[in-house]
Amino acid sequence: MNPHLAPVEVPDPAALAAVQRLCDLPSPYASGPETDALFAAAMAESHAWHAERSPLFRSLLADTPEVPAPTVGTAVRTPLLHANFFKRHEVLSMARDDVFLHLTSSGTTGQKSQMFFDEWTIRSAQRMVARIFDHYGWITPDQPANYLLYSYEPAPEVRLGTSFTDNYLCDFAPVRHTTHALRHTGTGHEFDVHGCIAALRRYAEEGLPVRILGFPAFLHFTLERMRAAGIPPVQLPEGSLVVLGGGWKGHADRQIAKEDFYDEVTQQLGIPPERIRDTYGSVEHCVPYIECAHHRLHVPVWSRAAVRDTRTLRPLPYGERGYLHLVSPYITSVPAQSVVMGDLASLHPGDECGCPLITPWFTIHGRAGVSRNRSCAVAAAELLKGMS
Repeated sequence: MNPHLAPVEVPDPAALAAVQRLCDLPSPYASGPETDALFAAAMAESHAWHAERSPLFRSLLADTPEVPAPTVGTAVRTPLLHANFFKRHEVLSMARDDVFLHLTSSGTTGQKSQMFFDEWTIRSAQRMVARIFDHYGWITPDQPANYLLYSYEPAPEVRLGTSFTDNYLCDFAPVRHTTHALRHTGTGHEFDVHGCIAALRRYAEEGLPVRILGFPAFLHFTLERMRAAGIPPVQLPEGSLVVLGGGWKGHADRQIAKEDFYDEVTQQLGIPPERIRDTYGSVEHCVPYIECAHHRLHVPVWSRAAVRDTRTLRPLPYGERGYLHLVSPYITSVPAQSVVMGDLASLHPGDECGCPLITPWFTIHGRAGVSRNRSCAVAAAELLKGMS
């Protein structure tokens, strides 16, 4: 068995039997009455787990029930916590001694979500990523790759979720060489656009597949600089893959339409559109959402999604815009199994996509409101200001 797909055991097999069965489902986009019933049972176990260990969640569960979202399950309780809550409070459902990993969501300044993980929580989330990569045939243990990472170069004090994720994704194809776009200087990070261009040209000549991971704005800026410098397009080897994440937050003035962005990647790097995928995720909710070949963010079997009115928090029907609400019982370390994100989104039925997947999918339309909160992407985008 591939080590990334190996079994992982919940902290208490008796109390979390349904959570274990749900997270053990091998098909990432399975759906139907049986999976819905299992999801509801797993959520009930998750609520009992956190109510016993978190006074905050116990009070939320005892409060007036929220309006249920049909896309989550009308019988499933989903007490609402906004993602911004975790920027101001540390709330654990475990002892500090059991913290396996501590990650943050933002850059060097500003408010940060402080998220704490026991080993089960982070390993199960990683296995979800592996199952989706396996579903698309992107785990290639016999095919080395060169990596261009548009994320923060690791350093002892760097605990950012984006860096952790991108470095984990390097495990799915053996690493021949790695280039980091955001180089650690000892006091911070700097965007090395010239190093990125040099790496792309060198990797094109070496003949190995190239995997480009991380913030899309930096890849776009690299391609812009190549055009401005008169550097001709390169043809990256067959099997190359682009998996992006983090969005364009904090740099919307330079954002281009997704279709135009994917076109420039294809034209300048030779990577076909079906090998270019965006993702959605956060340190507060680590379940991976990865675009299908039609570039839709389908909801995997381990979670459910809803969209809620920005004023009333009532669930909205398919197609309407509101706060994205993500639900999953996988997390046992922090009561973050039902999180209202700060992103505006719309949810759509699976059959509106046209790909073989039948689970619902969502589109992100931007951030809701104006806030001083800074995500990883916001901090990263600020590094671009001096490059234009």
